[in-house]
Amino acid sequence: MAAWTVVILLVSLFVLVGSAFSAANLNEEIDLTWGGDRGRIWDGGRSLSLTLDKDSGSGFQSKRAFLFGRIDMEIKLVSGNSAGTVTAYYLSSEGPFHAHDEIDFEFLGNLSGEPYTLHTNVYVQGQGSREQQFRLWFDPTKDFHMYSIVWNPHGIIFLVDNHPIRVYENKERIGVPFPKTQPMKLYSSLWNADQWATRGGLVKADWSKAPFTAHYRNFNAKSSCFSTGSGQCDRKSTVAGGEYGDWKTRRLDAGGRRWLRSLLAGAGANFHRDVDITWGHDHANISDDGRLLTLTLDRLSGAGFQSKKAYLFGKFDVEMKLPPGNSAGIVTTFYLTTAEKHEEIDLEFLGNLTDDPYTLHTNVYTHEVGHREQEFSLWFDPRTEFHKYTILWNPLTIIVFVDDVPVRVFNNREAVGVPYPNTEPMRIKASIWNGEKWATRGGLVKTDWNAAPFTASYRNLRIHTMADSVGRRRQRWPMTQGLDKSGKKLLRWVRRTHMLYNYCHDPRRHPRECRHFVDV
Repeated sequence: MAAWTVVILLVSLFVLVGSAFSAANLNEEIDLTWGGDRGRIWDGGRSLSLTLDKDSGSGFQSKRAFLFGRIDMEIKLVSGNSAGTVTAYYLSSEGPFHAHDEIDFEFLGNLSGEPYTLHTNVYVQGQGSREQQFRLWFDPTKDFHMYSIVWNPHGIIFLVDNHPIRVYENKERIGVPFPKTQPMKLYSSLWNADQWATRGGLVKADWSKAPFTAHYRNFNAKSSCFSTGSGQCDRKSTVAGGEYGDWKTRRLDAGGRRWLRSLLAGAGANFHRDVDITWGHDHANISDDGRLLTLTLDRLSGAGFQSKKAYLFGKFDVEMKLPPGNSAGIVTTFYLTTAEKHEEIDLEFLGNLTDDPYTLHTNVYTHEVGHREQEFSLWFDPRTEFHKYTILWNPLTIIVFVDDVPVRVFNNREAVGVPYPNTEPMRIKASIWNGEKWATRGGLVKTDWNAAPFTASYRNLRIHTMADSVGRRRQRWPMTQGLDKSGKKLLRWVRRTHMLYNYCHDPRRHPRECRHFVDV
């Protein structure tokens, strides 16, 4: 749905000032801190390089700390096979780790010809786990590109070539911590992280390609508070561009908001990074640099995966192509589920004979009780092409979409005693398995193992949570959205022409809660 593109609306926040001021002399502003002669400042203080080999990496830090400001640096990353390497560029406070603040860019290397991943994070008082990752729209090894951090009392903006890619807004008013009391220095390092950096650690650093080198130039800093280590502002300190500037109060302009919307609309999960194969490991395959996942069922086993993280509310999209041919007895799933109390939101695709359609089976479990089945025929063949399936779950409602068409609504009716899942985070799960005892014509048609293996394909997994909705007009947030007038019209069409079964029309199910069922 086009309306789901994330809109960032910032009140009195950030400015995208250019970097027209002259660059600092790196000899005057930077200390090489580790790695010996693997770190080098040259060209009269205009250029810096960091090198990693099998024995050590290297790093540097700024001589001064900043309390708010804009930091710019042009970087050219390690070229060729950089798998397993991480080039880090970040602001961090000094002092004990458990209380430190940090604003991170980390560039995760990859195999030759495969793109870098830009990993961002924000730590406040020692707590991180606020990662967002991005695919760059250029090759960062071919030339220098500018990476900037704008940090003021209202928020943090991450920029690449002066384009915003991430906003972390100050939301202390609702209890979200924000870094605003500790001055931070600029740090950068090049180091070996092959335990996790590339495809979750599956691809290791190739030391035959060492040494690995990253290049830096055109460092600029603007701040109203420079500190030389005392923790106090030295307002007489100057560095290139060090005058008090507009970056402190102005906002992301319309062009910046449009760029950020387009970037976030295109950002998807990476299966290497964001999911774990949970069973049938030799029947699951991740390819296309983490963009495609397949699950296969044969007589020996099926397979499944789950998201690494659990989420309390959100919008979860995936594109799927179901097993072709005679899929009778096969169940392919995409669903959300809790670790405890068995609350669950289900999409199950029930296979069929070659020329007969799949059935989409949906269910909602609350407090370990399900039996809320609704089943639908689809208006297309889900075996020939990929189609998008979406679960929207917020405090007000659950909506299931197929290609952005709503097919099911389960509203929060706790006010009349109907339980609703709204306290336990859920993980995304998916699987393919043998359900021949019930899946096709009530179990009358069994799985034809001569047609095995059966393979389902998943791509374009997208996860939209509260953190992705900062500043959004409230009526369009994933956290509050219901169906608009056109959505209700589409839902009525689906129920009229494609609904096969509704538990509310079955007296064996939930007559009490179904009294409140509204056919919108």
